[in-house]
Amino acid sequence: MSDDSPLGIDALLDRVRAGYARVEAHEAYEAARAGEALLVDIRYAALRERDGLIPGAVVVERNELEWRLDPQGSHRLPEATGHDLRVVVICNEGYASSLAAASLHQLGLHRATDLTGGFQAWKAAGLPVTPQVH
Repeated sequence: MSDDSPLGIDALLDRVRAGYARVEAHEAYEAARAGEALLVDIRYAALRERDGLIPGAVVVERNELEWRLDPQGSHRLPEATGHDLRVVVICNEGYASSLAAASLHQLGLHRATDLTGGFQAWKAAGLPVTPQVH
């Protein structure tokens, strides 16, 4: 395979995940409880409606993530206070969140990571979930 060959998604995931330490559900929960991490749920609305929400997590649609978390951006969230912010990105199963965390690294958020196994791992670990109010 030549150096300019397409990677493929599995190789791309391996490459981006090698650039940071992913977190397990209980570690993310404890970091958020201690005020040491911002949990960011990027799941789409149908999944949030079906499975519920993680209490305290900020919901940001994936297509808005970089704009909402860039500390220098005009559309940033109030929580996006600086490049040292520890962000834990959460998708449904821990795949899209890896690519999202890598994108946040490109914006200078060097402590961005994602939740191994995503929301489903959080739920399986018995951590708090609340129904989404309609």
